[in-house]
Amino acid sequence: MNDNLITCPCPRKSDACYKSRVSMDVTNYLCYGCGFQSNSLMKVGEEFYEEQLKTLPELYKDIIFEDENGLRWMPSYFDIQGKGSVFVLGKNAENYGWSAMKHTLVKEEEKEMFKNPKGGYYKFKTDTKTLKTFPREDFIEALDYIGMFGNEEE
Repeated sequence: MNDNLITCPCPRKSDACYKSRVSMDVTNYLCYGCGFQSNSLMKVGEEFYEEQLKTLPELYKDIIFEDENGLRWMPSYFDIQGKGSVFVLGKNAENYGWSAMKHTLVKEEEKEMFKNPKGGYYKFKTDTKTLKTFPREDFIEALDYIGMFGNEEE
């Protein structure tokens, strides 16, 4: 419906925050500068937000922040088939950063270990040997590492 770039309310005030209105009631926000995301339903007391909290790892819960409009912002998690995953990893809210792992093809002899519950087999698996960590201000570098922007080089 309506997409544009805004300044993120994060402490870094990144100008790479993508705002996308998906319905009359819901607007999504994803900041490529800080790696955090939100939407118009991410407020204390909203059922959507409370459901999200039930499934989040403790570290994600610990680093959620609230903006001046009462929206809660949480770290993003990307899992892009054939590319890889980007996620927050760390010991606590003071000591965390972004981590990324690339995907690799599932070998024929491994495919029984990668059954898809919906039928068939997964084509890709996460290659833990490719784990690379990035400082918290380098979210975009973590995405680039897995090839999200078409660059397959490390």
